[in-house]
Amino acid sequence: MTAVLPLREAIAQHIPDGAVVAMEGFTHLIPCAAGHELIRQGRTDLTLLRMTPDIIYDQLIGVGAVRRLIFSWGGNPGVGSLHRFRDAVENGWPRSLELVEHTHGTMAAAYAAGAARQPFATLRSTHSDTAAHNPAIRPLTCPFTGDTLLAVAAHRPDVTVIHAQRADRAGNVQLWGITGVQKEAALAADRVLVTVEEVVGRLEPLPGAVLLPAAIVTAVCPVPGGTHPSYAQGYSQRDNAFYIAWDAISRDRDRFLAWIDRHVRGTNDMAGFLESIAHV
Repeated sequence: MTAVLPLREAIAQHIPDGAVVAMEGFTHLIPCAAGHELIRQGRTDLTLLRMTPDIIYDQLIGVGAVRRLIFSWGGNPGVGSLHRFRDAVENGWPRSLELVEHTHGTMAAAYAAGAARQPFATLRSTHSDTAAHNPAIRPLTCPFTGDTLLAVAAHRPDVTVIHAQRADRAGNVQLWGITGVQKEAALAADRVLVTVEEVVGRLEPLPGAVLLPAAIVTAVCPVPGGTHPSYAQGYSQRDNAFYIAWDAISRDRDRFLAWIDRHVRGTNDMAGFLESIAHV
């Protein structure tokens, strides 16, 4: 049965050092609170998957929590570079970072294959030279047509973490808006942790909503505002000023570490983090 747990407890129970973790959400519903809790608990040697590693992965990389990153686009959306990501790649600070680069198409296909419990997905082309640099993408001859296709190894995370708007007390999860690959990433994983804006008695049907059944959800964690500076449609707005401010914070190693110590390690949860940054 799905457990309803505090986020701290869910992370402690289900994400050990060295785990392969996907934290998905495309602009919307990014599980930032879960990333902060990984930092507070000092996780290390993680392999992280994400289509667009943005601020939350920049923070995890900058504290040395990440050994390997599997991704398809890296940047601070609308602003520019992720400076902690860049420093790790160019200078090995605070540790070297192994990269496995995909296109958005191959990442989505790999999640879909994992969700279907298939060993790989097939594509006709990536329209890039990604296959030449990624050993998880290999040519394959179609047995029916003789065409050369690309086989993309399935993603099978140990844990997928997503944020959603609602869950019911049985552990069924409902999300809507820009949903990205959350469904596929959840179905591909061995364990699924979901932070939510609220737990309700009954989930009302909504047009276009995605419903994840309790059978695949390991734990639900009530974390209102748990996406900040991302947003949850119907509950919060995207904090564009934060994304802009992050560029200067993350450029300097000492300033970054001071920010992490004050606002992440120096707070107990997302409510404390939001109160902390409100006074800056």
